[in-house]
Amino acid sequence: MATEGHHLSEFDKSKLRGAEKLNIGIVTSEWNEEVCQDLSKGAHEALGQLDIPKDQVIEVNVPGAFELPAGAAMLLKSKKLDAVICLGCVIKGETRHDEYINHSVAIGINQISVVTGKPVIYGVLTTENVEQAKARSGGKHGNKGVEAAISAVKMALLSKSLYSSEKHIGF
Repeated sequence: MATEGHHLSEFDKSKLRGAEKLNIGIVTSEWNEEVCQDLSKGAHEALGQLDIPKDQVIEVNVPGAFELPAGAAMLLKSKKLDAVICLGCVIKGETRHDEYINHSVAIGINQISVVTGKPVIYGVLTTENVEQAKARSGGKHGNKGVEAAISAVKMALLSKSLYSSEKHIGF
C-alpha cells in the first residue's frame, strides 16, 4: 500500500538475490495509457535494476483493465514464466462502473494465480481522479509498477525456494 513517504518503490537489491534468473511477464492495459505506460516503465526499470535481462521480460498489452486476467492467463500458457505483473488504472467516473471492473479484475487476477500456482501480481491503480493516478505512477506516492515488479520477484523467489528439488524429501 502506498502512502506518502512509505511505499515499496525503494528496495534493497541485496535482499533479492537470484532475481536475474527469473522470467517475468507484464500485462499492461491500454486504457488510461499515459498512467499505464508510466507503471510499465517503473516495472521495467525495477526489473533492470535487479539485473533481469530484457529478453527475460515479456510484455503484452490488453485493451483495458478488465482484460488483464485473461491476458495473464494467455501469457502463462504461451511462455515459461516465473511470475506475471498486471498493470492498469481504473479512475472513478460518474457511475459505479469502476467498482464492477475493480472487483472483477482483483478476483480474476487472484484466481489465475491460485489455479496456475504462479504469482500473478495486482498492479492496478483504483483512484478517484487522474491526479491520484499520476501520484501513484511515478509521483509523490512512488510508482505502483515498481512495487508490483518487486512483489513479483519476491513471490517468484519464494516459489523457487519452496519448490526447489534440493529441499524436497521423498515427494
